[in-house]
Amino acid sequence: MAFTIYSLFEAVLLCINGIAILHEERFLNRVGWGSNQNIGGFGEEPGMKSQLINLIRSVRTVMRVPLIILNTVTIFFELILG
Repeated sequence: MAFTIYSLFEAVLLCINGIAILHEERFLNRVGWGSNQNIGGFGEEPGMKSQLINLIRSVRTVMRVPLIILNTVTIFFELILG
């Protein structure tokens, strides 16, 4: 199997799907990355942990509808092209 742009697209799509399905109460709170964690105060530089928490929350919020569309298109191409 050759490394193509389509395989790179599939890998990125799978990673975004993995981020989008993380359940906050079952997984993220257990690891200490829940939304109720103390992220920082006003005027402080955000740390790496708070930036990752914000990234996960943003992906879960913003990418919900685009992920449905991209997954549908990817499944369609897999069915048609093999």
